[in-house]
Amino acid sequence: MTKDIEFYAERAAKGLMSRRDFMSKAAALGVSAAVAGSVWTNSVQAAPVAGGTFKMGVQGGESTNSQDPATWASDVPIAGGQLWGEGLVEVEADGSLAGLVAESWEGSSDAKTWRFKIRQGITFSNGQAVTSEDVMQTMARHSNEDSKSGALGIVQGIESMRTDGDIFEVTLGVGNADLPYLMADYHLMIQPNGGFDDPTAAIGTGAYTLEVDEPGVRMIGKRNPNYWGGDQSVVAHYDSVEVIVLNDATARTAALQSGQVDTINRVEPKIAKLLDRAPTVDVLSTAGRGHYVFIAHMDKAPFDNPDIRLALKYALNREEMVEKILQGYGSIGNDMPINAAYPLFDDTIPQREFNLEKAAEHYKKSGHDGSPIILRTADGAFPGAVDAAALFQQSAQAAGIPLEIKREPNDGYWSEVWNVQPFCCSYWGGRPVQDQMYTTAYLSTADWNDTRWKNEEFDALLLQARAELDEGKRKEIYSKMGRMLNDEGGLMVPMFNDFVDAVSTKVQGWTSDPNGPQMNWYAFKKTWKA
Repeated sequence: MTKDIEFYAERAAKGLMSRRDFMSKAAALGVSAAVAGSVWTNSVQAAPVAGGTFKMGVQGGESTNSQDPATWASDVPIAGGQLWGEGLVEVEADGSLAGLVAESWEGSSDAKTWRFKIRQGITFSNGQAVTSEDVMQTMARHSNEDSKSGALGIVQGIESMRTDGDIFEVTLGVGNADLPYLMADYHLMIQPNGGFDDPTAAIGTGAYTLEVDEPGVRMIGKRNPNYWGGDQSVVAHYDSVEVIVLNDATARTAALQSGQVDTINRVEPKIAKLLDRAPTVDVLSTAGRGHYVFIAHMDKAPFDNPDIRLALKYALNREEMVEKILQGYGSIGNDMPINAAYPLFDDTIPQREFNLEKAAEHYKKSGHDGSPIILRTADGAFPGAVDAAALFQQSAQAAGIPLEIKREPNDGYWSEVWNVQPFCCSYWGGRPVQDQMYTTAYLSTADWNDTRWKNEEFDALLLQARAELDEGKRKEIYSKMGRMLNDEGGLMVPMFNDFVDAVSTKVQGWTSDPNGPQMNWYAFKKTWKA
């Protein structure tokens, strides 16, 4: 490094220079953005600052939210739940796995048996020691259909479980090389006795304890002094974290600009570039596996008619939506939940094109009676969802499809509309591996099968892929599954969205994570304020 950049790096390490100022000075010196970003990260990470409160303005909260991890479906309960809870493992930004409650893990040669060594000496926030029995009971609760857990599809593949001292052992009916990744699902927070006693008690092994819980309003966590993961010089630097529900995009942006919050999720792409000009704010965009969708229940008329589904798919002008809704912060979708961010993605699957003639042809072939086809939407479904629905309506009507829009309130959308009404806007954050995405939302028995896709051949292929340890052969299986969803499914994917967050320039240590927004909801744990 030159002496000038070294000087700026020293100031950054002392918290005397914002990231924006550092990058600007580095550019003026002719240093590339990639090199400057690396220097910045190395500098600020060398000097974390403990203390203070981290305030997150989050869209995706409702008065019906619960602390039961089985029920988490939107951003606020996920963000707040990460404060007090932890699973066995977490997926790192580079796609690797890191241990949380599990210290290590290993599988048998056929990937049917997995043994997780439970970290010793850690306690729940109530002071109770964490045991392998707690882990087993957690998995048992989420595999119970009465729990209505979002992780039901994941854990249903478990044939038997047992504990042996500090070992939690899982035996699968069909081998699965990706099982440890599935254990990173945010529903699978390890709770005392698995949460059977009180799943809403918010007792876990997280870095913070839940002090205030006002559903639809806010949550406040206070740093757990007995957190196993290290002191404040290492991780979880803040004394407290506040998750504030800000469903309105304008209010969320204003709160960040005025300093009422330190970070916000779901920045609307149409204002992202303008917001990034603010001197106290950085807008940070990360490409990943998230996708904005229109979902139709295949077991409800008229969506039980394959020609209606194809008519709607051909009526989607994906390029227009990426341009007008995402403003370039994303890419076009192809009516399946998998994109190039997945390691076994098949890029030879043909892209479905916008084609009004084919849309009209399939609509006529369906024999539909011409009654309104209702698409439900809300601002909280995803940024720009209402506008996206309007664009969809325009192109569908141009093909003679009587698509009508019904705007729903944000509060209650994830409990009263999504996975309840037959056609609505929604979003998925994606999953680290294809098996987890397909298992969570497309396995016939999955509780979150929000398109009612129930296909015996697809289920069989999913099990076959799990047991196939040859990646080339597994890719072929996943390719067939993707083509099936693309051709026959009730999922319409106009676009894969970038995760667009906005952060105060006071916040240090921020890194991109393709697994989810807000550093995959670990920003509270891995950043600090200058």
